[in-house]
Amino acid sequence: MKKKWLVPLVFATLLGACSMPVQHGSVDASGDWQPDRSIEFIAPAAAGGGWDTTARMLAKTIDENNLSDQSFGVVNKPGGGGAVAWAYIHKRNDPHNIFISSPPLHFVELAGQSPYGYKDFTPIVNLIADYGAFAVREDAKWNTLEELFADMREDPTQVTTIGVSSPGSMDHMQFILFAQAAGVDITKIRYVSDQDGGAMTSVLNGSVDVISTGVSEAAEQARAGKMKVLGITAPERLEGEFLSTLPTGIEQGIDAEFVVWRGVFGPPDMTDEQLAYYENVFKEASESPEFAEVREAYGWDERYMGPEEFSEFLDQQSVELEAALEELGFGGR
Repeated sequence: MKKKWLVPLVFATLLGACSMPVQHGSVDASGDWQPDRSIEFIAPAAAGGGWDTTARMLAKTIDENNLSDQSFGVVNKPGGGGAVAWAYIHKRNDPHNIFISSPPLHFVELAGQSPYGYKDFTPIVNLIADYGAFAVREDAKWNTLEELFADMREDPTQVTTIGVSSPGSMDHMQFILFAQAAGVDITKIRYVSDQDGGAMTSVLNGSVDVISTGVSEAAEQARAGKMKVLGITAPERLEGEFLSTLPTGIEQGIDAEFVVWRGVFGPPDMTDEQLAYYENVFKEASESPEFAEVREAYGWDERYMGPEEFSEFLDQQSVELEAALEELGFGGR
C-alpha cells in the first residue's frame, strides 16, 4: 500500500534505539506486584486538553483516596498528535510509565504518522466516554439526520461539513462513519478542517452547512436557540434535562455509533501482576464518589472497561476506522 504520510524524522530518531528492559518493581509475599517508585502518568499533549485534564483528575482521585502507596505524577509530552509520548513509553518499556489516550491512538497510526498503535501497548482500563454530535443552523431545512443523508445520497457534494480536527481524524471520521452507514458515497463528502476556533461561526453565518463536533459544544448552541442537533453518536440518549432531548443516529435508523473513549495504557511488556495492580487502582478510582463528581463536572459518561473488554472494543473500532480511512485514501500503514 502506498504511503500517504511520512513519519517525521524526529520520530525516527526517537524510535531508533531498541526498547529498554522492563523495570520490575517489587513483588510482595502474596505475589502481588508493587511499584518501587512514583508513577509517571503521561498526558501525550500540552496542559489543558482532554488528555491532560483526565490524567490530572485521575491522579488527584488516586491521591485523595490513598489508592496507591506511590504518587501518580502527570507529565505532559506533546507532539505529533501523541506520537512523541507513545515513542517515549514504548522505548522505556517500564511499568512505572503509563499514559492516557483516546481515539487518536488509532488515527495517528492508521494514517501512517506513527508506527505505534494500541496493539503496541497494554490496554489497562477505559474510564469515560464522550460522544459526538452533528448540528446545523436553527433555520436549516433539515430536522433529522436521515433528511440530511437523504440529500447527500443524491449528491454528497451539495453539503459541506466542518470540524476542528484534521481530515482523517476525530470530527471528520465520526461524520464519515454515520454517512457511510446511511448509504452516502463517503469519497465525495466535502469536509473542511478549521483548527483556529471558527468552525461553529462558519455554520452560524451560513458559510458551511453542518458541524461535526462534541455533544457539549453542539448542545450549548442548541440551548441558545442558534442551532439544531440532528443527531448524536451515542448508542442511546444521554441523561440530563436538555441532553435527553437529543436524538441518536440509531433511533433514526442509522446503524452507527462513535465513542470518544478515554482510557489508560501501559508499556508493551507488562506482566499479569503489573496489569492487575493498575486495573485495581483505576477501578477503585472510577467507582469513587470523587471521580463521579469529576465526571459530572466535565459532562463525561462513565464507561468502565477492564483489560479484556477494552482490548476487544479497540479491536472492533480499529477495524471500522481502518476500512473507512482506506476507502477515503488515508490508509498509511
